[in-house]
Amino acid sequence: MSTLTIELPPQRTQTDFNLRRWAELLADPAMQKFVGRVETDRYGHAFMSPPAAADHGGFQSEISFFLRQLLKEGRVHVECPVSTADGVRVADVAWASPKCVRERGKLIVFPTAPEICVEVLSPDNTAPEMREKAALYFDAGAQEVWHCSKSGKMAFFTLIAGRTAPLNKSKLCPDFPSQITLR
Repeated sequence: MSTLTIELPPQRTQTDFNLRRWAELLADPAMQKFVGRVETDRYGHAFMSPPAAADHGGFQSEISFFLRQLLKEGRVHVECPVSTADGVRVADVAWASPKCVRERGKLIVFPTAPEICVEVLSPDNTAPEMREKAALYFDAGAQEVWHCSKSGKMAFFTLIAGRTAPLNKSKLCPDFPSQITLR
């Protein structure tokens, strides 16, 4: 297997383009009728996913609940658009500190990733896709990326020496459970 390296533009350079393109998509009447997730690539091309299964939303809800309970400061976002070097990606759940929320201001996309970006894995997600998305969130400024498996098992990651590294538990929210149970 050969390795392909793609050099992406600096995240800061891409953000201005991402903000303009996201505003265009939000204003497009045809896009307003679409039900599901929309993200973009670095060229502004939109790609869409169908609505997630019920359990996916259940995990988003439970994760949001725990984050609100455990991190009183800051704000929890569901379906959070984040400007990355490869377009706008949408974190299933994110937690942003008051400083991050202030920096976003009235912008429709987070120009810098919230401190915690969470992905609830869907059946069609691949490991390389999740590693790539985590790398994009870290490049955009996330401090931790979490994955919630289809069974509710949580995995926590941070960036150490430029590489994604697993954590036994979150450093930003150490009391967050390692297993999410849908009620």
